[in-house]
Amino acid sequence: MARRQVALIAHDQKKDDLVAFAHDHQAWFAKCDLVATGTTGGRIAEACPDLQIRRLKSGPLGGDQQIGALIAERAIDLLIFFVDPLTPMPHDVDVKALMRLAIVYDIPMALNRATAENILALEEAAGPEPIVEQGGS
Repeated sequence: MARRQVALIAHDQKKDDLVAFAHDHQAWFAKCDLVATGTTGGRIAEACPDLQIRRLKSGPLGGDQQIGALIAERAIDLLIFFVDPLTPMPHDVDVKALMRLAIVYDIPMALNRATAENILALEEAAGPEPIVEQGGS
């Protein structure tokens, strides 16, 4: 079975939540190839030093678009993006473009912890046959 390709992103007000989520699920994430926007990836790497995370640029500096490009290349199996709906984002257009690509390419996308917990629970229950397939198919 191929390793899961998982992208991790969090808005500033949600970074602590994503770091805690990653910490709680280190064993699952250790079986995946992880990619993250710069700041988010750095925070997760500090909290979970055993995880290998490919860090891209910070979201506002192009990291969201880099992950979008990976989605378009079908190099991402799952997008975990903890969104802060209450804070205006100067790069909101990039965020919407990223979410649009995840929808267009049928990539499972968790926008909050509850959804991410459910996706991981399904993955773990499936055993060696993952629920989330490349391109969501």
